[in-house]
Amino acid sequence: MKHTTFFILGLVTAATGANAGGMDRTGQSIAPIFENGTYVELSYGSVTPSVSGTLGVGSGSMAPSYNRIAGAYKRDLSETLSMALIIEQPFGADVDYPTGTGYALAGSNAKVTTTGVTALLRYKLSDRFSVHGGIKHLTTHGEVELPFAGYAMSTTTESDWGYLIGAAYEIPDIALRASLTYSSGTDIKFTATETLSGVGTVASELDVTLPQSVNFDFQTGIAADTLLMFTARWAEWTSTTITPVLYTTYVDPGENLVDHSDDTISYSLGIGRRFNEKLSGSVSVGYEKTYGGVSGNLSPTDGYTSVTAGLKYQINTQTALSGGASYVWIGDTTTSIAGNTTDFSDNSAFGFGFKLSHTF
Repeated sequence: MKHTTFFILGLVTAATGANAGGMDRTGQSIAPIFENGTYVELSYGSVTPSVSGTLGVGSGSMAPSYNRIAGAYKRDLSETLSMALIIEQPFGADVDYPTGTGYALAGSNAKVTTTGVTALLRYKLSDRFSVHGGIKHLTTHGEVELPFAGYAMSTTTESDWGYLIGAAYEIPDIALRASLTYSSGTDIKFTATETLSGVGTVASELDVTLPQSVNFDFQTGIAADTLLMFTARWAEWTSTTITPVLYTTYVDPGENLVDHSDDTISYSLGIGRRFNEKLSGSVSVGYEKTYGGVSGNLSPTDGYTSVTAGLKYQINTQTALSGGASYVWIGDTTTSIAGNTTDFSDNSAFGFGFKLSHTF
């Protein structure tokens, strides 16, 4: 089924993760480990959200645009053993309430940045069964500023480790592959420096766990040159809380700066089609449930529905250029400010991305 697997796109559809549960941005795919031979890819994505709420006056769009860069390298070490190295920015957050709006949180901002490196091995037990596993290294930094409360916090940049393990079943003749991957949570011990007007500056330990997750990926040929693709991802975001000392003591006593009331499950279903020897394409829909309830002011979204379209052009037998675009309908939610309810509705995001890949 060489002609079927030829167009398994792996497109850079950045927007599909733009508003996934918690701070998910990539879904932590391990797709490069299943590529043939020695393989390398570089990708770029850009996401432009439009997220605003109303409490008497409008907040203005509080979710800035952001970019993502990623890369991967895969090679066979023997007939049964292969390795892959994946570099990405798996988690992140960008919040920036515009000034001059009269909104209660005007000027408030927050940012979380991460860089993840995953080293992965795959061992083929037979033509159909394989197991994979590896380690992941995550570098993380966060900061927040709340002018209305005279509060600011910044963390140290920390580097921490986790692991992943999984298995896959394949029927190459029909391009079928089902893989299941568990990724451990990452426990981070920051030193957080907080400043609060009237109190002063305090440095203290801040423990944060980024969630464990399970990814299920499935594909199969359903007709000549046509592929069905399905993915599901569960992430335990209820384990992620951010509780700086001054914030929880003085700014909002007894409450967390960030927490999550629900774990998340994200789905994607798509069709890929090879049009000719050079060109193939795909379309997919994504979904994450809206759970309801009150969301945090630093993450005023609740679930999403998305549509993604992509094309892949085979420049030559070894090199391909892929591109994709996504539109996301962000789930409506409400937040609370001093007991008053803010309505965040009719929000969206647009993203696009490109990937250059080469097989040696």
